[in-house]
Amino acid sequence: MSTFSNPFSSVVRLMKGCICGQHGSAAEHDRALKAEAVEAPLTSDESRFRRVVENTVMRAIFPVDAERRAFLKAVGASTAAAALSTVFPIGTATEVLAQGAPLEKKDLKVGFIPITCATPIIMAHPMGFYSKQGLNVEVIKTAGWAVIRDKTLNKEYDAAHMLSPMPLAITIGAGSNPVPYTMPAVENINGQAITLAMKHKDRRDPKSWKGFKFAVPFDYSMHNYLLRYYLAEAGLDPDTDVQIRSVPPPEMVANLRADNIDGFLAPDPVNQRAVYDGVGFI
Repeated sequence: MSTFSNPFSSVVRLMKGCICGQHGSAAEHDRALKAEAVEAPLTSDESRFRRVVENTVMRAIFPVDAERRAFLKAVGASTAAAALSTVFPIGTATEVLAQGAPLEKKDLKVGFIPITCATPIIMAHPMGFYSKQGLNVEVIKTAGWAVIRDKTLNKEYDAAHMLSPMPLAITIGAGSNPVPYTMPAVENINGQAITLAMKHKDRRDPKSWKGFKFAVPFDYSMHNYLLRYYLAEAGLDPDTDVQIRSVPPPEMVANLRADNIDGFLAPDPVNQRAVYDGVGFI
């Protein structure tokens, strides 16, 4: 493009060469990308460990995969890897990961609540994933989230299935003594629903729910926050216009059937169970 070319024209090229500035043409740029895309087999443990570290860092920097691909298409894999190494010690992290060490503890107790998002914890036992890593794990069905919290605080459980706000609440001492907790993995997101008793099938508008009694799995849960937000958006005060109480998910359908509550916001399969039993609707 010359100095006097129209920069707002879609048919005028702003620069010669490619978008990364390292190739003479766009075609040469594309050929280089294709050559880089041909992955060499990982033949050593070090290369495998390095790939794990690189994957972890790239996922953290680009949580949206389309953005990662667009970045790589623009600059190329080699440039991206070099840039990554300037902001994160890839080599050091690889060495740390590669250092083998004996397991700190092999016999573990892991608590869970029988809901859908506990599936990875539960099924890892019969599928042999724990034993494959040299672990002897006892997975323990637990009555409710308060029990989960108390048993982990009392060190009866080595790890536990928890609602996402619980580790933060325990760490800052909300509802219990402050104890630092770590959340190493997220098992599931979404999948929650509001279920009402069948007698309210004509009252789908939340503006008509004043005076309702609702159940949520735990005070420190996304279910509680979502329900409060939903009610507030409809003009209701969650603290004064309705009652919200904590009920363990396995007991929610029975409470709905007994008319102890008008509805609940909970994870599956509790909602589907209420529909299947004919005592509620989503």
